[in-house]
Amino acid sequence: MYKVIGFIAEPLGMLLSFLYDHIQNYGITLLAFTLIVKICLYPLYSKQIRSTVRMSEMQPMMKELQKKYANDKETLNMKTMELYKKEKFNPASGCLPALLQMPIIFGLFALLRNPMLYMTDKGDMLIAIHESFLWVMDLSQPDPWILPVAAGLTTFISFAQTEAQNKGMSDGNAMMAPMMKTMKYFFPVMIMVMGRTFPAGLTIYWFFGMAIQILFNIHLNKVKKRLRAESEEKRKK
Repeated sequence: MYKVIGFIAEPLGMLLSFLYDHIQNYGITLLAFTLIVKICLYPLYSKQIRSTVRMSEMQPMMKELQKKYANDKETLNMKTMELYKKEKFNPASGCLPALLQMPIIFGLFALLRNPMLYMTDKGDMLIAIHESFLWVMDLSQPDPWILPVAAGLTTFISFAQTEAQNKGMSDGNAMMAPMMKTMKYFFPVMIMVMGRTFPAGLTIYWFFGMAIQILFNIHLNKVKKRLRAESEEKRKK
């Protein structure tokens, strides 16, 4: 696992160092770095949303099969696979983007928690990570309240958006709804508590990344509504 994290963190470290060489302000560099990373991850978010909409389209057909073959699990599984093949739908396609994001997130955390482990240009960066930014006097040290609270708040809003987007999408989501509701409150509090011990640079990344994610969610919600409308039009035809 550590090798995988290092494999991802090192090129991210090169990008961070490259940006700092041109910007010469570590705080602004972190904002630019976060924006670039989130933009690169956007296709995964979009793919996940499209898969979720596609799954919702499949629900009526799947419920019909479940009703028809309620007492024959083997036939139900076979018919479900046939339905997936006919509709050219891969049920794992919604999970794949999330799985691809996880090692990237771990790599980012490893890099920003201890940048010097993954930097090639250690001379300039050794000074850079101790720079001040706004009210934070040293970005390598924790900010006790403002950034952690901001990170927790944006995390809560992002989780709430995701919960609202997934409501009623499938039976599976309905089963996971209690866990999602718990995570919506627990995870932001955890981020706030951990943010008080993380270097301020890492907390800036998380806060700004969540702020961008909120904007992504607003846009992707519009995309989801458009895809649903197109799907309804196709059904009517």
